[in-house]
Amino acid sequence: MATLNRILVSCTVMFVVLNSGKCDAQVPLMLWTSGGISLPSQLPPAAGHIVGQEQLSSYLERALNVGPRNVLLFLQDKMSIEDFTMYGGAFGNKQDSAFPNLEGALMSSPSLLVLPAVSWPASNAVIGQLQDHLETSPLYMDAETLSQLRLNASSPALLVFRLPYGTGADLMSAKEVLSGNDEVIGQVLSIMKSQSVPYTAIYTALRPSREAALISLEAGLGGGRSLLQARGGYRESQRERERERERQHRIKDKAGIYSPVEFKEGDNTCILLWAKNLSVSILRGGRWEGHDLTPSTFGEGVSPKLHGSSCDQTKSKLVLNYEGVLGHRNFKLIFAMSQRHFKVSARRWFTLDAVELEYDGTKATFNGSRNVYAPAEYSYRCESVTSFRWPALFPHSSKDPANQWRVSFQDFQIQGFNVTGGDFSYASDCAGFFTPGIWMGLMTSLLMVLVLTYGLHMIMQLRTMDRFDDPKGPAISVPQTE
Repeated sequence: MATLNRILVSCTVMFVVLNSGKCDAQVPLMLWTSGGISLPSQLPPAAGHIVGQEQLSSYLERALNVGPRNVLLFLQDKMSIEDFTMYGGAFGNKQDSAFPNLEGALMSSPSLLVLPAVSWPASNAVIGQLQDHLETSPLYMDAETLSQLRLNASSPALLVFRLPYGTGADLMSAKEVLSGNDEVIGQVLSIMKSQSVPYTAIYTALRPSREAALISLEAGLGGGRSLLQARGGYRESQRERERERERQHRIKDKAGIYSPVEFKEGDNTCILLWAKNLSVSILRGGRWEGHDLTPSTFGEGVSPKLHGSSCDQTKSKLVLNYEGVLGHRNFKLIFAMSQRHFKVSARRWFTLDAVELEYDGTKATFNGSRNVYAPAEYSYRCESVTSFRWPALFPHSSKDPANQWRVSFQDFQIQGFNVTGGDFSYASDCAGFFTPGIWMGLMTSLLMVLVLTYGLHMIMQLRTMDRFDDPKGPAISVPQTE
């Protein structure tokens, strides 16, 4: 591992010096095979060279043409080569590496390919490239699901394991997340070893994790005069970034764009909620009385009360506590979610099982599991989630108090699992395929086809005369009868 660390350190120095203006545009990629499987050696690119999409595709094609076609793709949200040089024991801290399982797999592999700089658009396309080479669809997995799956060495399989990445002012927070990802890699490799299935493993990311200026200051590799700067310069720049972030938040609040509701379990964010409008209405005396919950939930200086909320690996519950809503002193809006594995799709999904209203000892429950769902690693977003007018939420039963209530969420987005970095993951939108524009195009095309069909039908019905008047012969006389 010392050799690998020296390679990574030298690559870091080369890229900071030669590509300081582009250092935040690349991610590393590592490819290795299981023990006993040897691939033809591939020369890594020269120092300073950035691997593009076509070149990466050629590397993968040469590896998969000879190597195992059971591919394990460990796809991290963010990653840069500096994560390995800083947390992998490259600076004399070998006993406290964040990647012991990864290092062990690389050292024991007979075939190893390390690409220090892959353009992140190319790394984003790696799933599609592998899918084309293997001619199979990707399966999004976790270690628990893999242990129940039986692979066949003769049949290709593309197993994708999504890994988070945490950032923050505390450098150890990123290290802890990377260490947790390394444990996941170790569990997956142990399961594959127990099943005696040969595999090709790839570890890369969707986008870079660190900025060029921050890398230079943290690693002590800054270019030019920055080498003479004191460490305090980094703290000053960090405070400036914090002030800029606060200023941007104030601008967003004034423009009506505010931060989401965030529930943390310890130091980790596990539930996020955002909406342009949250409102509830109750039927009283034949009239609907409404209340807007948005000002009490979102905006600058607003801290909603979240006591009663909870989250774990399978269930999450976000509880928003209010006072004085429609005459009820204590009022709660509850979002209950669950996550489970579905065998048909071979992946995990999360569903919004229920939206509950609690007031004065009464509970009104709306069922949302039939319409509000998304892959477990995604968030869910919808322009409108209501219990009326094309409802997505339905009362639990005909006798449920929910029949006297209406709930409406506009520009609604929620995520109850796999939250990384305090930001929403990729959103699974509720918009259907047949949008109004598509319907208009289909109806117009259908009308034009009908007109064309009618015209062809009329032309085909034309008949010529079977008798004509000859000007050279006697005229045709038509006797007239009275």
